[in-house]
Amino acid sequence: MEQSLKDRILPLSLTAFAILADQVSKAIIVKIQPTHPGFITDVFDNGFLWIYHVRNKAIAFSLGENLPDALKPILFIIIPVLVLVFLMWYYFKNNEFTRLQRWAMAGIIGGGLGNIIDRIFRPDGVVDFISVNTYNLFGMSRWPTFNIADSSVVVCCILLLVTIFISPKKAEVQAETSTQPNAKNKPQKEETKEESKEEL
Repeated sequence: MEQSLKDRILPLSLTAFAILADQVSKAIIVKIQPTHPGFITDVFDNGFLWIYHVRNKAIAFSLGENLPDALKPILFIIIPVLVLVFLMWYYFKNNEFTRLQRWAMAGIIGGGLGNIIDRIFRPDGVVDFISVNTYNLFGMSRWPTFNIADSSVVVCCILLLVTIFISPKKAEVQAETSTQPNAKNKPQKEETKEESKEEL
């Protein structure tokens, strides 16, 4: 499906918004609580949602934190940058994305760039500050602390996967619908032939 330049450029506003919201929120956290780890507030006063400043030198949700320091720049900066470059190239190259899929891709790219900025310019690591109580649902009392960039990547990844799985089914339904009129027309043609034979 052919898409205009506007259809490709407009979703990138979500990329810019994700980066801006991520970096502004991190700057506010660092200003309020310069030391880390540092508890800031219990949002609902019930332990469910904390604002808690920690630093993460790994990837999302502190995955890979125990890897050797020599590997971290390669795994957490160089490879993610290459992945994001590929995603940007694929974003503009592919003509099959729906509008919703383009917005989802834009959100993934924005979230990824938000955390890469931290990894490059914050020596102490990525700023994480959202801590959610899981009530031991996954065998842990709290979910690993995360940030707005992580949220953007996860939510938009889920959205992209859902649209990818739904689109083929929708296409199948449309194909079946389009063939139904032809099926209806066949008996009519046969009836017309039989009528013409009787007249003869």
